[in-house]
Amino acid sequence: MAQHSSPPPGETRRWLDEPRNVTKVVWTLVAVCALLFLGDLLYEKHPHFAVEYLFGFYAIYGFVGSVGLVLAAKWMRKILMRDEDYYDRDR
Repeated sequence: MAQHSSPPPGETRRWLDEPRNVTKVVWTLVAVCALLFLGDLLYEKHPHFAVEYLFGFYAIYGFVGSVGLVLAAKWMRKILMRDEDYYDRDR
């Protein structure tokens, strides 16, 4: 059983401070995404390109695009990152 530290004086524990509640939120999100993915079967498609006929194409395309953006941001961070005191340095 996980030990929970008490909140600092003057603060109360919030519902997302409990790890089991965070787990519930994550699994709820997974369930909603799965239902939306399966919802692709429930409507008639009128695609412009043949690849759009594939089951779950838009969900997969969106997921791959989001992962690509995160990876690109991580790569760009190495190039664009500045020291914490970059603007506060004495000149």
